[in-house]
Amino acid sequence: METEGGSIVLEIVFGSSAQGSLRAAQNYGRGKRPGTAVGIGVLYRDGETPSPEELEKARKQAEERERQTWEKGAPLGGTPQDIFCFDLALSVGDITEEIPGPRRQQAMEELYSAAAPKDCRKEVEAQLRRANEGLEAAKRRASQGEAVRIWYSSQPDEVCGMHWFLSQLAQWGRGCGPVALIRLPPWVQREDGVVVRKSGWGQVRPEEWSGYQSLAQTAPSAFIQGCAARWRELQKENGPLRGMLNGQLVSLPEDVYDSFIFREIEAEPEVFREAEVIGRVLGKYQLGIGDGWIATRIEGMIRAGMLEPVTQPEQGIPYRRQLRKRPGSCRSSK
Repeated sequence: METEGGSIVLEIVFGSSAQGSLRAAQNYGRGKRPGTAVGIGVLYRDGETPSPEELEKARKQAEERERQTWEKGAPLGGTPQDIFCFDLALSVGDITEEIPGPRRQQAMEELYSAAAPKDCRKEVEAQLRRANEGLEAAKRRASQGEAVRIWYSSQPDEVCGMHWFLSQLAQWGRGCGPVALIRLPPWVQREDGVVVRKSGWGQVRPEEWSGYQSLAQTAPSAFIQGCAARWRELQKENGPLRGMLNGQLVSLPEDVYDSFIFREIEAEPEVFREAEVIGRVLGKYQLGIGDGWIATRIEGMIRAGMLEPVTQPEQGIPYRRQLRKRPGSCRSSK
């Protein structure tokens, strides 16, 4: 975006959902609202079906809310070329490479294949190519004095991404422009008084981005160097996972989330749907991890004989299937 002084800001995010929302935020509220469809959800008691009139009323109310939100919107500014997305899942797997390469590709393929309906190799290759091309472009522009703004949160991939990117900046030299950080608050209160929790920037709506600009803090050189040093330590440890613990980014064992998975499996009958367990772990505990890692851990439980598949995956997605528990094999106390 362009600041009030006219300088360009390079926007750095660490997920494709955040990138898409930020792109929409750049022009949100500017000009006439696009005539896009509005999705609605209507809640009813079991067995009840909404009438066409009720659905039409709900649709009109949703469109009116969207119109009012658009008219109040403050565009963030900038162009899509100012947004750099590094969706590298750096909280998982080998991080010893300075520049994402074959080891990062392998880690991402293993993670995505547990949830992908098809071979993900080409998708991961394209993702890495875009990231590396973006890194070169960001380096060139930052080295010419353009300002950098990094959007991150305590979500594992985003906080890892922030440390990794600052380690890159530390290597680019002192000629780089100023660096600002915006950390997503753990919760916000809407105008209607409702408190909303967001675990990452991918959950932020386009009209909301501009409201977070006031949280930007300029990163001093000592902070950048400190984060770069911490990332080098994590690279040496090269643990299977990384995440926040007591406010610090640390290496974690691969089974750190297993107790939450065991807890939800225990609540299921002997035969259960794997996708439902994954959905509850994601929604209930807000761990900041994706479905791929949970599916990977459940696959490990199958190999260990704790669970066994009952049906074949539906729609080609590996975890859309039924599993059977082995008596006493899944305990949350493990």
